Amino acid sequence: MAVRHAQAIWEGTLSDGKGRMQFGSFDGAFSYASRFEEGEGTNPEELLGAAHAGCFSMALSSGLGKAGFSPQRVSTRATVHLGRVDGKARITRIDLETEAEVPEISAEQFQEIAEATKTGCPVSAALAAVEITLQAHLIR
Repeated sequence: MAVRHAQAIWEGTLSDGKGRMQFGSFDGAFSYASRFEEGEGTNPEELLGAAHAGCFSMALSSGLGKAGFSPQRVSTRATVHLGRVDGKARITRIDLETEAEVPEISAEQFQEIAEATKTGCPVSAALAAVEITLQAHLIR
């Protein structure tokens, strides 16, 4: 299977420093403010959320296809919660919200496949120590 690479460089102290994350064609700045406040730039949690949303969307499409359905569109948003646990910054929860256009599937079948995907996609499996919630909406 594929091997992927990413790189991050941090310069300076935690609160006054700055960094860059690079992978593929992405090159983004991050800082204390972009991670722990509402500052400009990206942060590891945002990128983790993008990876999770992308993985979930692809895995849901795969699961639907294996069940005999042809999804026309799957859109997923991941909200990553960063909080304090025992005084340390931790990812405490990831909320997935997905909507999919899938002809000829019942709401029950769709929910069953979406729930199986929540734990079955590779990024979800890697993040198993974190609570993951799912709201799945079928669009007709």
